[in-house]
Amino acid sequence: MMRIAIDAMGGDVAPRLVVDGALAAARHVRCGLLLVGRRDEVARELERHGDLDGLDLQIVDAPDVIGMAEAPAATLRRKPRASIRVAADLVASGEAAALFSAGNTGATVVAAHAALGMLPAVDRPALATTIPTRRQPAVLLDVGATVECRPKHLVQFAVMGSVFAKVALGIDRPRVGLLSIGEEETKGNDLTREAHRLIKAASLHFVGNVEARDAYSGAVDVIVCDGFTGNVVLKVSEGLVEAIEAMLREELSSTFWRRVGYLLSRRAFQRFRTRVDYSEYGGAPLIGVAGLCIVGHGRSSAKAVRNAVALAVRFAEAGFVDRVRHEIEAVSVAWGEDR
Repeated sequence: MMRIAIDAMGGDVAPRLVVDGALAAARHVRCGLLLVGRRDEVARELERHGDLDGLDLQIVDAPDVIGMAEAPAATLRRKPRASIRVAADLVASGEAAALFSAGNTGATVVAAHAALGMLPAVDRPALATTIPTRRQPAVLLDVGATVECRPKHLVQFAVMGSVFAKVALGIDRPRVGLLSIGEEETKGNDLTREAHRLIKAASLHFVGNVEARDAYSGAVDVIVCDGFTGNVVLKVSEGLVEAIEAMLREELSSTFWRRVGYLLSRRAFQRFRTRVDYSEYGGAPLIGVAGLCIVGHGRSSAKAVRNAVALAVRFAEAGFVDRVRHEIEAVSVAWGEDR
């Protein structure tokens, strides 16, 4: 049975919610779990669940934990038995088909890079997240793995994002857009202008530049940017959704008639919440490394963890990493690795 390595100590409410979500996934999809973390703490969380019969579970002891505020590279050197590092090594050795962590994102990227290496013809990894739009979900990358990019990195992100859209969203020919400050190809900085030229020459369905105001319109299926820009876009979006929800609740509960109106429209409100809830998608694949790694939000709920593990199983069964390898190599040959 396929096994997923779970960084049980990664996340704001770890290991409790991580274990809860991982077990929920194992009950609904065919996979085993390697729960990596402090053995006693993980075992205590498992004891809260009385229906473990038939589940393929194993605790892998990892006494060290990397906090959210710790420097990734230096801390990984000081803590060779950190849970995220041990989990990444399990994927590298073939004992696990994929890794999930909701812990320190930087540490996850560094550990995965060190243990798995990079795919041929890929220079930098990218975190690809699914975002809601007015039409259908879209892919945004990079959202934080590679802050400083060169134009060819954005070309690679475009190819990898297209594969993600095909596997995760079922889109045969994803429309790719480059995030910039104007639709014209002459707009933007040196990075976006040169990236525009290179992506346009690649064998992709490239529709040109996309302004930030159109990111959620559904006009494109893949939105490409550097990790700094993408992370800002993602965090602003999360904050905006939370603010809108809070303001709606305040308005809808301010008077009796508005409370009545809320009760009548509650189903629509719930559908809106589902469309913008990051936990529905679970996590963001770290694309470009030579192994399957799913990165979750630090605030991941049990539901988010469950969906992230299910996503890992789905991507593993679809041969996602091999598909990225083949497509990025084909594009590299087409437009030349020296560009």
